Amino acid sequence: MSVLVGDETRLVVQGITGSEGKFHAERMQEYGTNVVAGVTPGRGGDEVLGVPVYDTVKEAVREEDANASAVFVPPAFAGDAVMESLDADIELCVAITEGIPTHDMVRVNRRLDEVDTRLVGPNCPGVITPGEAKIGIMPGNIFDSGNVGLVSRSGTLTYQLVDSLGRRGVGQSTVIGIGGDPIIGTSFIDSVRAFENDEDTDVIALVGEIGGSDEERAAEWIDENVTKPVVGFIAGRTAPPGKRMGHAGAIVSGSGTGTAESKMEALRDAGVRVAETPAGVADEIDDLL
Repeated sequence: MSVLVGDETRLVVQGITGSEGKFHAERMQEYGTNVVAGVTPGRGGDEVLGVPVYDTVKEAVREEDANASAVFVPPAFAGDAVMESLDADIELCVAITEGIPTHDMVRVNRRLDEVDTRLVGPNCPGVITPGEAKIGIMPGNIFDSGNVGLVSRSGTLTYQLVDSLGRRGVGQSTVIGIGGDPIIGTSFIDSVRAFENDEDTDVIALVGEIGGSDEERAAEWIDENVTKPVVGFIAGRTAPPGKRMGHAGAIVSGSGTGTAESKMEALRDAGVRVAETPAGVADEIDDLL
């Protein structure tokens, strides 16, 4: 069983006629993802990479039975592109775009409460079930099929951890990059819940960073609900308060929450094995398997 994406995924790429959309659509096709359509308003009737282009996501869902979308649309228009997927009742929308205005994401999150669509992102590397399908920009060649479910706010740290796992012969069931913006769709809790319920996941890895309180909330949920072993890592221990570090959400306000120390303490209190480095996460996981 896969989490979020798999052999059953039928993907529509929003923005497929743009350079980024086309490039990554081709990489997803090469990996084995079933890309069934593209969407670019005004380009309906065209064909890109052997798939038809439609003016709207609703048309792609109706004509090609698409059940997932990937958003490669410029920031000023990406919020509307996500809303279009939500209005089309698509099952999964993965928003890769970075820099979507916060007020657009507030509007999107309000709409999420009214639909059944799962949003991953924005500003994320995507989702991959190794050997089956990927949606997003993750380099598929570094992933191997296995039994570790990984959720991360950082794409770079994801790749580093996956490489460390691969060197130990450890593969992944599914990897979810939730994104580092202040307002996102799928949270750590959502992802951990999915891995807890996934029969192919034996160990859960959680890679967080400074800023916000998502990791602390996840720690509380893990303590009360998770039976599988969890290994964690928090990036940004040396970041000074008030300074943004990389992601828009990676900023410590100085209120005593959101620091690497507070997150690590919360995770340890929940029984999570917290490593000091990404390689240490791989060591902890290897020890558990």
